[in-house]
Amino acid sequence: MKFEVYCDESCLEALKNKNEHFFMGIGGIWMPAEMRDKFKTELKQIKSKYNVQGEFKWNKVSPKYLPMYKEIIDFFFDAKYLRFRIILVESDKVNLVTFHNSDAELSFYKFYYQMIKSWIYDFNLYDVFLDLKKNRNKGRLKELERFLDNANFFSDVRTVQGLPSNQSLGIQLADLLTGIITAKFNNKTTSIAKSELIRYVESHLGNVIQPTSKNEEKLNVFKINLQGGW
Repeated sequence: MKFEVYCDESCLEALKNKNEHFFMGIGGIWMPAEMRDKFKTELKQIKSKYNVQGEFKWNKVSPKYLPMYKEIIDFFFDAKYLRFRIILVESDKVNLVTFHNSDAELSFYKFYYQMIKSWIYDFNLYDVFLDLKKNRNKGRLKELERFLDNANFFSDVRTVQGLPSNQSLGIQLADLLTGIITAKFNNKTTSIAKSELIRYVESHLGNVIQPTSKNEEKLNVFKINLQGGW
C-alpha cells in the first residue's frame, strides 16, 4: 500500500534552551494515500462550518474556536484510516556533545527518525512531509530519507519533503495533536481553551494522556528513554 505521513514538532526550542520546556514533541499523521482527498474534504467542511480560512493549529486554539477544535478532534478519532504517533524527548537528558556532535539540528532529525521508523512496515511505499523550515545543513531531509529508506529493506520511503504548513491540512492536524500532547507533558498550559481541549482528547481516550504501549495504533505516545541501561 501507499501511505502518506504528515509531521510537525512542538517546543523545538527545548533542545537549545533546556530551561524553556521539559519536553520536545515530534508527531506524525499516517494515512493511506488513497484517503487523502476524503481527508481534505472533511477537514475543509469543518473549517468552512466555522468560517475559518487560514490554518488551524495548537497556537491558535482560543475560546471562540474551541468548538471547531473539538470537532476536529472528533474527526480524528472517528476516522479509522488515520493514525498518529508522537515521540517525547526530555530536553535535559539530551547529550548533544557525546551523541550528536554538539549539533541540536542533528539531534532533532535523529529523533524524527526514531518517531517514524517504527511505523515503516513491510511491502509499503511511504511519502513523508515535514513542516518546512530552514536547516543549517541543506541535506538534512535527503539524509533522513536515506536512513528511513534503509530502516526496512522490504519497504520504500520514496520521499521526505518539506511543505509550508499553510498548504497541508495533514501537517496542521499533526501540529494540533503534537501541541496538545507536548503541552500535557510540559504542564505549562495557562489557556483555559487549551486545557479544555487537552481534557477533551482524554475523554476520547478514556484516561489521561500518557505513554502508550508499542502496539497502540490510533494515538501512540512514545516517551523515549535517554537514560541508557537495559
